[in-house]
Amino acid sequence: MFNCAILGATGYTGVELIKILLRHPRIRIVALTTRQKEVIPVRRLAPTLPAGFDLEIRPHAFSELRRKADLVFLCLPHTEAMETAKKFLEAGKMVIDLSADFRLRQVKMYEKWYDTRHKAPRLLKQAVYGLPEIYRHEIQRAELVANPGCYATGAILGIYPLLRGKLVNPDSMIIDAKSGVSGAGRKLNPDTQFCEMDENFYAYKIGRHPHTPEIEQVLSEAAETPVSVTFVPHLLPVERGILSTIYLRKRGGAKAEAIAKAFQTAYQKEPFVRLRPEGTFPALRDVRRTNFCDIGFQVDPDSGGVIIITAIDNLLKGASGQAVQNMNIRCGFAEEEGLKEW
Repeated sequence: MFNCAILGATGYTGVELIKILLRHPRIRIVALTTRQKEVIPVRRLAPTLPAGFDLEIRPHAFSELRRKADLVFLCLPHTEAMETAKKFLEAGKMVIDLSADFRLRQVKMYEKWYDTRHKAPRLLKQAVYGLPEIYRHEIQRAELVANPGCYATGAILGIYPLLRGKLVNPDSMIIDAKSGVSGAGRKLNPDTQFCEMDENFYAYKIGRHPHTPEIEQVLSEAAETPVSVTFVPHLLPVERGILSTIYLRKRGGAKAEAIAKAFQTAYQKEPFVRLRPEGTFPALRDVRRTNFCDIGFQVDPDSGGVIIITAIDNLLKGASGQAVQNMNIRCGFAEEEGLKEW
């Protein structure tokens, strides 16, 4: 059995990780930690867990975790994971970080978007961006995996094959994304309370959402030239899920058949990407509580526009499910282990 610890186990992503790892045939959870002083029975946060699972969520004890764990999942807030990751890496542990602290490769870019000094800048070059459909081979050798952001996952998977195939114009990309409220985390926030969200729908962080440089970093690799995107996130009055509507302009004589082929070539063997025929599109209910990314597209031959719609569950393919997918790849397990049933 492979021993795993979850730091920050009281948040939404931490609880999802507990549920997944409990049904993983090769994993033993050896520790669950919190920054709170109170000891929390895990069943208080996840009462549907099977009988007999009586671990407690306790304050972080590094010496105990170093002794017990082979791999550590960091579900800590942005800007707080970097120093913790450094300690565990120095102790010879594998680390999968679900925060944003290692997603951006340039120190200046991180400090610009997160408005804080990076305390482990040397690790940015060591970290592997954990999007399996693109970086699987690098993940297989990684000691530090930077789990992608939820918005970035749906957006990148919808655009990457078309940019790489030079089928769309990299100068005009619009990502209009809508997320369930769980994407804002468990922390109290007046803007995400029930009375503010019920029967409401609004955009936020326009032009300043930190998933923007993450998206641009990967898409620039695909295009082999620096690119920028217009990214506008919105909050939906639902619990979970992200639906991204992406507007692109096709290049020259690129036809719908070529776009369909690019998606097929990129994803036909991927266990967690499902492609729709042209003109049919996914909905949030299709991916809710799964690790799938569903993709549909349509080409307007008159205007030259390409519309792509992707759907993911923000807590699974957008966070904890993808983290387990990365663990499976890194540890040599079957990629779907622990992720087949919901």
